Amino acid sequence: MLEVRVSPKASRNAINGWHEGRLKISVTAAPDRGKANQAVERLLAAQLGLPRGAVEVVHGHTQRNKRVRLRASQAVLTLLPARR
Repeated sequence: MLEVRVSPKASRNAINGWHEGRLKISVTAAPDRGKANQAVERLLAAQLGLPRGAVEVVHGHTQRNKRVRLRASQAVLTLLPARR
C-alpha cells in the first residue's frame, strides 16, 4: 500500500516527492468521474514500470488523500523519490 496526496487539474503529470508521509502526485486530469484516479494509476504504473492493472486506488476515491495498492515487489518502491 502507498499513501498519496493528489493535486488534480495541475499543469503537468508529476511525482513531486514526499510530504507528511504521503507521496505527492500532480495530474492534469480533473476530479470528474474517476479521471484523476485513473491518471494517478497510469502515472504510477509508468514510473514504476508496472502493468496498469498492478496499480489501483483502493481508498479515498473522492478525496485528495488516497491509498493505492501496488501489486509488485518491495523493490519497485526504490524507483520513487527518496523520503526526506
